[in-house]
Amino acid sequence: MRFDEAYSGNVFILSKPDYKTADAVLYGMPMDWTVSFRPGSRFGPARIREASLGLEEYSPYMDKHLEEVNYFDAGDIPLPFGNPQRSLDMIEEYVSTLLADNKFPLGMGGEHLVTWPVFKALKQKYDDYVVIHIDAHADLREQYEGEVLSHSTPIRKVCDLIGAENVYSFGIRSGMREEFEFAKTSGMHMYKFDVAEPLKEVLPTLKGRNVYVTIDIDVLDPSAAPGTGTAEAGGITSKELLEAIQLIAKADINIIGADLVEVAPIYDPSEQTPIAASKFLREILLGWVK
Repeated sequence: MRFDEAYSGNVFILSKPDYKTADAVLYGMPMDWTVSFRPGSRFGPARIREASLGLEEYSPYMDKHLEEVNYFDAGDIPLPFGNPQRSLDMIEEYVSTLLADNKFPLGMGGEHLVTWPVFKALKQKYDDYVVIHIDAHADLREQYEGEVLSHSTPIRKVCDLIGAENVYSFGIRSGMREEFEFAKTSGMHMYKFDVAEPLKEVLPTLKGRNVYVTIDIDVLDPSAAPGTGTAEAGGITSKELLEAIQLIAKADINIIGADLVEVAPIYDPSEQTPIAASKFLREILLGWVK
């Protein structure tokens, strides 16, 4: 006899055992090979799963129960330690499979570079899509100390891939002067410091469009999420991020996937960061998976 995995901490709470019938697939991208400050986000997906055991299965925000969403937790992609390019290729291959099977991809990082291959997989399926990027950092560098594969580059890369005018960044409060200049001159849309209020203005303009959402946990103030590799003072509250998730859920847009990255549990002995991340993922599952 084997006890129910959905209550084991090995998979996200109440996840279903059948991939074929699932509408959404939760998967981990345990990579932190290119981080510029503190490593450890490769352990994020596992700790988020364990923290999910403390969640209520009902959300008063969405007025829905996790039983109403058919999602499968695939576990972590077995990425080769220290090999960024091969790791990125494996993520792109896996997400391409999910998209071919018409699954809603919901990724857990890992460092933020793991979102770059997801962007590339999406481009193979969707000719036109928008990125909503919620983060403390601009991530608009072309390289970091000579390395083009860096967790500080994925948003610059997706600007080149789908057009800067299709990229919307929220909560940004850190980056090089050149990154902020690029945001001003390239046609992308950057909203500094806040998330919920500018989203209220932007979401109606995206009506009917395909939208992918990437959330870096460090958009939260370190007081709310100390467990991250590059914490930045002056961030938003968990309440504001929950409001943003609700706003996106209610918007008249086609959400084609999402990820939540940069949870590094070793820096948070209280576990408030993976606990918060698990709640955000619950809300995403209940609000964004149709």
